[in-house]
Order: sequence, then C-alpha cells, then structure tokens
Amino acid sequence: MDKGKLKRSGQVLAPSIFTVANMVCGFYALLAAHMGEYTSGGLAIIGGIVFDMLDGRVARMVHGESVFGIEFDSLSDFLTFCVAPAYLVYALLLKDYGVGGFIVAFVFALCGGLRLARFNAVVHAGQGSKTQFQGLPTPAAAGFLASFIILYEIVELDKPARTLSFVMDQIPLVASFVPFVTLALAFLMVSNVPYPAGKKPDLLHPRNVKLMAGVALFLTFLYFYPQNAIFLLFLFYVLSGFTNLFMPDRTVAAAEQPKA
Repeated sequence: MDKGKLKRSGQVLAPSIFTVANMVCGFYALLAAHMGEYTSGGLAIIGGIVFDMLDGRVARMVHGESVFGIEFDSLSDFLTFCVAPAYLVYALLLKDYGVGGFIVAFVFALCGGLRLARFNAVVHAGQGSKTQFQGLPTPAAAGFLASFIILYEIVELDKPARTLSFVMDQIPLVASFVPFVTLALAFLMVSNVPYPAGKKPDLLHPRNVKLMAGVALFLTFLYFYPQNAIFLLFLFYVLSGFTNLFMPDRTVAAAEQPKA
C-alpha cells in the first residue's frame, strides 16, 4: 500500500477510536437506564463527553480531520448526547408524566438531532467561528441532565457521598420542574444563543493566569466534591450563553465551528 495513503488512514483512524469510545458510552447509558442503573448511565454520558472532547483534539493534532470523521462524530453524538440522556431522564422521572413525558423526552432528542444537522451544514459550507457555538452544544445539554440525575440518585437513595448541602437542597426542586428544564435545554440547543467554544489557541497558555487559577480552583473543588463540581460546571456553562447574549460588546458573530 502507498505510504501516503497508509499515513492518511492512520490519521483518520486515530480520532475515530475516541469517537467509537464515545458511542460505547452512549450505548451503555441506554442499557444502564433500561436496567434502572441511572447513576451508571449518567456517568457513562459524562465519560462520552470526555471522549468527544478528545476525538476533536486528536484529529487536529494529527491533522486527521475528514468528512467521514465529521459525519461519524455526529452519529455518535446523537446516540450519546441526544437519545441516551432523553431516555435516561424519561425512565427516571418523565415517565410519571405519561404521554407528556414521552413528548418532552422526544423533543430533547429531536432538538439535539437538529442541532447536529445544522452543525454539519455549517461545516460543509465552510462557515464557522473558533470562539463561539451557535446554540447550546449537545454535550453540555446532556452533561447537565446526566450530572443532575447523578445528584438526584444521591438524594433519593440517600447514597453516601461528599456533597454540598446548599446544592443538594435544590435538587428536589429541579426534579419537580424537570419537564420544563428538559424543554429549556432542548430549545437552547436549536437557538441562536451564543456559547463560548473554548478553542482559542492561547486559551491554555501558562501566561493566562486567570484561567490557570480557575482551572486549579475547579480541580480542587472536583477532588473534594466531584458530583457537585460537575453539575455546577454544566449549570454555569448553560447560563453563560445568556451572559454573552446580553453583552453584545463582548460577543463576536455567533456561528458554529467544526465541533458539535
């Protein structure tokens, strides 16, 4: 085989390994929800987010970006960040609302699919921004639901965990509004609300003192209160879009970049 073609195949395969791992997490989350192991399902979705972050970075690192990779990644994302969290929240809470709960779960999966389709269309058109996403990214919406479900299970089953009481006290309230929360996440995914992409080349530069301090603080918080830290991270990110929306002087064109 030609060495150039072999090298190119390796470049495309490298990120696809992480995409497959993401898909495995999504499939396991569905099985876990079916078996009533909701915490495991939530953790699997969080794991899928990690793999999703890695596949894009690996693709750029080895110059393995391809049309195949974009399409395969979107299919994987639809399973892990659209279908799996929709089924997870339905099996745990939305099923109690009857047909209405089914509709809410479906709308979440549908809006996630629409967002991914819009992302692909923008990428293929050669448009996009390296600083912002248009609409809430599907991993963020899925991560919020998954981290909420993990905390809900701790509260409902009185699981031993090191948590912050002021956060845990709000979980039953969030649960009582879960249909509206799920719909809000769904509509944010297909909205034009700008969200930070975090893909600036100098973002993780050691001289970025404020960011480095923030990362250190988060990692410390994650060590002592892991479940709360992950939930608050996704909560703050979901709310960050509105900060950008109402502060146009800090907002650049709210366009999609090559990552859903």
